[in-house]
Amino acid sequence: MKPLTRRQFLYSTSAAAICLAGVNSVQAGKPAKPQLTLGFSLYGMPHMKTEQALQVVADVGYDSVELCLMDAWDATPLKLNPRRRTEVSKKLNATGLKLTSLMEHCDLTGSKASQQKVLERLKRAAELGHALKPEQPPLIETTAGSGKWDERKNEMRDNLKEWAKVAASTKTVIAVKPHRGGVVDRPEQGVWLVEQIDSPWIRLNYDYSHFTHRDISLEDSMRIMMPFTSFIQIKDTVLKDNKARFVLPGESGDIDYVQLLKLAVKDGYRGDICCEVSGMVFKQKGYDPVAAAKTCYQNIAPAFQQAGIARG
Repeated sequence: MKPLTRRQFLYSTSAAAICLAGVNSVQAGKPAKPQLTLGFSLYGMPHMKTEQALQVVADVGYDSVELCLMDAWDATPLKLNPRRRTEVSKKLNATGLKLTSLMEHCDLTGSKASQQKVLERLKRAAELGHALKPEQPPLIETTAGSGKWDERKNEMRDNLKEWAKVAASTKTVIAVKPHRGGVVDRPEQGVWLVEQIDSPWIRLNYDYSHFTHRDISLEDSMRIMMPFTSFIQIKDTVLKDNKARFVLPGESGDIDYVQLLKLAVKDGYRGDICCEVSGMVFKQKGYDPVAAAKTCYQNIAPAFQQAGIARG
């Protein structure tokens, strides 16, 4: 593994103080044992009320949770009035779940005029995060949209500069996820964008399911992305009729999650490992969100113990 450049090191350490990624914490002068949280994204519970979903996630045994803020979900900011926000905050405290992330669906491509609605959406998400957990607000994670990289990369760079202003003013990290088939779909493309902005508030979301069955190994993708990563999501990918389909984390058996956890910790990551249920799964007839959450937990929780990594 190549040593970190000075810029990469500064990214990791500055982000550590604000968004759970970075170097080891120190207790009594000695490095603390690495800890990660195991979480579940409420993206996989599209028809459940947020408070009910939070209780399910806690009952299954997860440490943390991601809220989905897309318009059709219960937790979108325009649906959560002050009373509901108080109720959700109380439920988070009662269950002990750590709110690590807010899932959004914001397009990084487009004109300056079209980006105004995107910036307002990011501001609303950040406001909600601070309202729910003012002492430790969650990051916002999103994909970048569609298009061809070479045609849109400079446009995205310029738009991301404006995203960075929102992130800095609201003190909320925004993590962009390279997504299979999207305008940003390779590790090095995500890193290029982050390096262009040079802000500790703009980071990456790592999800190896978007790199499997391609010419991108687990080791190489993590080496490239981890110095810039503040959030890790997990799910599996299978090939069906030569097309990629997402399935539940651990279902395919193709991803070595023990190795993923070890590499993440080795590279300084101290954040969340968040199980995501793809729309390809939850849109299937007969989908059971509670059963899905239990299956994800049963598949992934043992990997922490096998990797010798504590959950905190």
